[in-house]
Amino acid sequence: MDELQVAKLAVHAAEDKKAHRSVILDIRGLSVIADYFVITTGNSEKQVQAIVTGVKDAMAEAGIDIRGIEGYEQGRWVLIDAGDVVIHVFHRDERDFYGLERLWGDAKRVEAQ
Repeated sequence: MDELQVAKLAVHAAEDKKAHRSVILDIRGLSVIADYFVITTGNSEKQVQAIVTGVKDAMAEAGIDIRGIEGYEQGRWVLIDAGDVVIHVFHRDERDFYGLERLWGDAKRVEAQ
């Protein structure tokens, strides 16, 4: 599975948990951090945690190694490190405040279909 497929898997797993405003940003050539950012949103801390669990489970089923998860306990901004794909699961208030899409405005958006 290539990195774009991993990003799309993350989006689909998040949306299975009713995540919204999911986007994939292609940051290749813009950063050495990763090739893709997935950004998605939950409406509450519990929903953010459920989204993270759903993404983690989908990755495990597909045999994709998760290197780390940060922020799960607070459920406000959770970062899932899947190597060249970094998944950001935000509480809706945090997403609007931090505005990663604005910060990475030069990144191309990729459709998850």
